[in-house]
Amino acid sequence: MTNKENLIAEAKKAREKAYTPYSKFSVGAAIKTKSGKVYTGCNIEIAALSVSCCAERVAIFRAIADGERDFSELAVTGDTSKPISPCGSCRQVMSEFFDTSANMYLTNLNHDTKTMKINELLPFSFQPEDLVNGENDE
Repeated sequence: MTNKENLIAEAKKAREKAYTPYSKFSVGAAIKTKSGKVYTGCNIEIAALSVSCCAERVAIFRAIADGERDFSELAVTGDTSKPISPCGSCRQVMSEFFDTSANMYLTNLNHDTKTMKINELLPFSFQPEDLVNGENDE
């Protein structure tokens, strides 16, 4: 198996752990750090759906909690008719931690896969350098 195939397989395994009692729409994600570690995540929903968390963010936040900050690639999978697409919130989080050369493997259970870069998924994203540096311009 290639690195891409391994990462997609990890995302599919993570999907099986999703907690989706309301939507029944399970998603899994796997990210690879530049140091070579793989972190997985699944979506977790609760009755107050607006505070649920997507698989991509769960994987990224797990890695961050473990001290990782530099990611090289991501795979996300779901039971969709075409390769799954990350939501806007996940895209914004991904743009914070993945550089523009990182591969994003969007896939489904039928093995349909689309490889994209983060700037294709979220062009003109809000970045840390867009924040005011704390100085008052008055």
